[in-house]
Amino acid sequence: MKVSYLNDDFFSRLETCALNLRTDLTGFFGGKHLVKTYGQTVEFADYREYMLGDDIRRIDWNLYSRFEKFFLKLFTDERQMHTQIYIDCSASMGKPNAKKAAYALGFAAALGFLSVHNMDKLSYRLIRGGSCTDPFGLIVGKTPFFRAVSEFESIPFEEEADLGEAILSSEVSNGNGLSVIVSDFFTESDWKKAVDFLCYKKRQVLLVQVLAPEERDPSYSGRVNLIDSESADALDERNMKINATRGMQLAYAEALKDYLADMRSFCTSRGAEFVSVTCDKPIEKELFGELLKTGILE
Repeated sequence: MKVSYLNDDFFSRLETCALNLRTDLTGFFGGKHLVKTYGQTVEFADYREYMLGDDIRRIDWNLYSRFEKFFLKLFTDERQMHTQIYIDCSASMGKPNAKKAAYALGFAAALGFLSVHNMDKLSYRLIRGGSCTDPFGLIVGKTPFFRAVSEFESIPFEEEADLGEAILSSEVSNGNGLSVIVSDFFTESDWKKAVDFLCYKKRQVLLVQVLAPEERDPSYSGRVNLIDSESADALDERNMKINATRGMQLAYAEALKDYLADMRSFCTSRGAEFVSVTCDKPIEKELFGELLKTGILE
């Protein structure tokens, strides 16, 4: 049975939020972002609805008198940031637990919606093996965004993913903008190379780790067959039979705790943000709660 969070109610609740992207720029930049240049000739280009925190001096009061809604004037020198969202489409993200894949896609869709709501550019990069695909192209505006999201449920989660190799070989725009990696980060590949590369490109970086409850706190006991979800071979050496004990569960919990601490420490050292969520919890609670803590959501 397919699980999906992508419905009108979900997106309507996001409209009161905004991405808070770091920038050293000054002036207006893509609705909420600032540009360095001053004294340019500016020409009116379009309107968008007012959002909390916008400069009220840019409100068009003539439109307010007609529609009783606040609209901002946009000008041709206002540029857009580019949000790039990388989605780990390996088997471990969806094969064992369909809700985990739906959760990952829900997070990716929410962050993408907030980007186009800010009138920024958006790209989704799907990672399989050591490469990325860009099936939807550059997304500008809500119409192409919803067209892309309508195809999310048909995205297959299969094989393995090398996050480092895939992102290093992808086209990454330089400078201001947000790069997001959505994954469980249960990989033998060097995902840290990807973070370093994105930071080198002067991107704001967010890692979203999505785990299933049995990955966060396995409750297995007795004889258990452990099968690697990314293995196509039943004889793969990663598959094993064990006699699960309480001691093993405690050792696993300690190892996971150390791994998450290492991820947080590494991200902090690079100026990146890291959140870890579990797919059995209400997605909006995790989305709003965790991202508000990082300051990326406001």
